[in-house]
Amino acid sequence: MFGSIYSGYSGLVGFSKGLDVLSNNVANMNSPGFKASELSFRDLVYHYGFNGNNGGNSSLQIGGGVDPSSTRIRFRQGELRETGNAMDAAIDGNGFFVLRKDGKTFYSRSGQFEFDASGVLVDQGSGAHVSSLVNGRLADINLTGLRTSPPQPTSAVVFSGNLSRGGTTHSVSAITVIDGAGTSHALSMTFTNNNATITGSWLVEVRDENNAVIATGEIRYQGNGSPDTGFNTVTFNYAPTGAPPSTVTLNFGDVGSFSGSTNFSGGTTSDLKVQSQNGFGPGSLTEVTFDEDGRLVTKYSNAQTTKHDRIALAWFTDLQHLTQTGKSLYANDSDQAVTLDTPGNGMMGKLVPKKIELSNVELSEQFTDMVVIQRGYQASSQIISVANEMIQQLFDIRAKR
Repeated sequence: MFGSIYSGYSGLVGFSKGLDVLSNNVANMNSPGFKASELSFRDLVYHYGFNGNNGGNSSLQIGGGVDPSSTRIRFRQGELRETGNAMDAAIDGNGFFVLRKDGKTFYSRSGQFEFDASGVLVDQGSGAHVSSLVNGRLADINLTGLRTSPPQPTSAVVFSGNLSRGGTTHSVSAITVIDGAGTSHALSMTFTNNNATITGSWLVEVRDENNAVIATGEIRYQGNGSPDTGFNTVTFNYAPTGAPPSTVTLNFGDVGSFSGSTNFSGGTTSDLKVQSQNGFGPGSLTEVTFDEDGRLVTKYSNAQTTKHDRIALAWFTDLQHLTQTGKSLYANDSDQAVTLDTPGNGMMGKLVPKKIELSNVELSEQFTDMVVIQRGYQASSQIISVANEMIQQLFDIRAKR
C-alpha cells in the first residue's frame, strides 16, 4: 500500500508537469515561429517476486510509478500569415534562420526582422544579427553602401518612327539625357534632308539647353527604307559644365527585337521620336525586402532595384536535439552537424516575403490533453486517498486488539 502511495504521488508529479508543458503551449499560441511541446511518460521501476517452484523465474511484477522522462517538440509547419511588413519573412518548408549574438549561434523560425541604428539586420525579439551565406560562410546583412543608388550617365538613345523622304527638316525636342554627374538635361535634335547630295542621307545636329550645337553627324537609309548599317548611329562626347565626360550614342538602326527607324515616303510629315534611353540620376533608398530566393532587394527613388546576398538557412538531422532558449530561439548544444544553404536550394524551403509563420499550437489538441491530464491527476490523487484509508484501517485493527 505504501508503494501505491508512491505510485500515485509520481502520477501527481507527472501530470502536473504535463500541465506545465500544456500551459506553456497555450500561452505561446500567438508567438510567431513557436513550436508546441509534448511531455513523454514512461514507467519507472518494478519490484519482482519469485516463486521457487517455477525455476526462479519472476512470477510477480509490480510497477513503482511513472517518470515524466522528456519533452518532444512538434516541428510541424505553422500557418503563414500576411503582415505587409517589408522585413518580415517566413520559411515554407525546411530550414531555420541563422542568428548570431555574443559569439553564439542560434536558430529560429520567427522571421520578424528590422535594421538597427547601425544598419545591421537583427531579430526583433533577441537583437541577434541575421546571417547571410556568402561563398559558404556566414556574414551579417547590413545596409552599408546600399542607402543610395549611384547615377548612371546616358550612353544610348534609341529612335523609332519615320523620316519622310518628302520632308525637308524634322525636329525632336526634350530628349532627356543624364550626364556623368547624374544631372538630367533636355537636348534637341534637327534632321535635314540631304537626299539631293547623297541618296537616303540626313544630316543630324544636336543642341543643348542653351541652344548651342554640341554634336553633328549623318545617317543614311537604304532603298528599302531601312537604316544603312554603316550609317545608323551618331556618337558624341557629352561633358556639360561640372560633369565628367560621357559618350552618348544615338541609334537609328536595329536594336535587338526593335527594327529602328524608317525612311519611307510620307509627304512632308515625319514622326521620328525617341523610343527609349538608358541612364538614371542618383536615388535614395525607399524600400528593403527579400525575394523568394532569399536575396536582399533594395529599391530606390530613381526606379532602380538591386539584389544582394542571400539569407542563410540551417537544417539538422535530429531536430529533437535542439535546445529551446526562449524568444523563439534554438541552440545546437548537442553539436550535431548543421547543414547551411540558401532558400530553395537542396533540402531548404522557399522564403515567403512579408509573411510570418504563426505558432503551430492547436487549441483543440491542447484542450483534449488538458482533460486527460486533469482526469489522470484526479485518479492519482484518488489512489493516494484509497491507500491512505486502507492503511488507516490497519491502524484501527491494531488499536482495537
